[in-house]
Amino acid sequence: MITFGPIPSRRLGRSLGINNIPPKVCSYSCIYCQVGATDLMSISRKEFFSPEEIINEVAEKVNHLQQAGEKIDYLTFVPEGEPTLDINLGRTIRGLKSFGIKIAVITNSSLLWDEEVQKDLLNADWVSVKIDSVDEELWHKIDRPNGKLQLKKIISGIKTFASSFKGTLVTETMIVKGINDSIEKIKRTAETIFEIAPDKSYILVPTRPPAEKNIEPPDEENLNMIYQIYHSLLQNVELLTYSEGTNFSFSSDAEKELLCILAVHPMKKEAVEEFLARANTPWNIVDELIKNNLLKKVTYSNNIFFIKNIAR
Repeated sequence: MITFGPIPSRRLGRSLGINNIPPKVCSYSCIYCQVGATDLMSISRKEFFSPEEIINEVAEKVNHLQQAGEKIDYLTFVPEGEPTLDINLGRTIRGLKSFGIKIAVITNSSLLWDEEVQKDLLNADWVSVKIDSVDEELWHKIDRPNGKLQLKKIISGIKTFASSFKGTLVTETMIVKGINDSIEKIKRTAETIFEIAPDKSYILVPTRPPAEKNIEPPDEENLNMIYQIYHSLLQNVELLTYSEGTNFSFSSDAEKELLCILAVHPMKKEAVEEFLARANTPWNIVDELIKNNLLKKVTYSNNIFFIKNIAR
């Protein structure tokens, strides 16, 4: 399944996810990634699914959800890898416009130096660009980029895109304790974001099981200082330190839908319980998926999460 949800989003309300990249093809291998370590590091754009395949599946899903009275606020490209690696992204976005639902893309920004990527994203209504650090050493440490990428080119590409994008542009900065949470480095990042002038800047902390061990959010005092630095420079800042809740939608096949959601979005035990209850499906489906090595149960930050087990 290419589509999943709608899922509750802290930024986008009820978001119908579009998974346009196979697992786990990405230009980064971020230490905090909730999808896990990158299998195929790439910066080469190519076709993974045809635009027609994606659009047809979205059409079927939207029709089913609308008949069920489900609300959809955004069609969101938030795949198992980096969405802009899809060379057909622009065509697909244009094709999805006919549904009359706003389109969002959550990108790690790594390919925004490419003019074709910028053109593709101009068709979206809402774009999130990631800026975890503007310090070269920290960028390598936290995002672990493809060796051919250059941070200065990426930042320049973001600025160019921001100057021509007519939709809503937001930035995201993930703060990891002991990595990119020093006040000096944070100030430099905030100053660069000021030059980009986004509509909103999000400060995030790890809330779901990360790719690497010992990845933790900064302590409350330091996080407050980071927020104050952003707030002193930027007009619209929001701190995201909470989970998105448990209101995940069910529409047809509980097992398939659960696996599709968990491929890109780990869920707390409470959210899985509520999802299965809505689908009138017993808990033993989870036990069977774990037994068959399709799901994993992990504990992070004193919460039990379920994630899709990707064979490596």
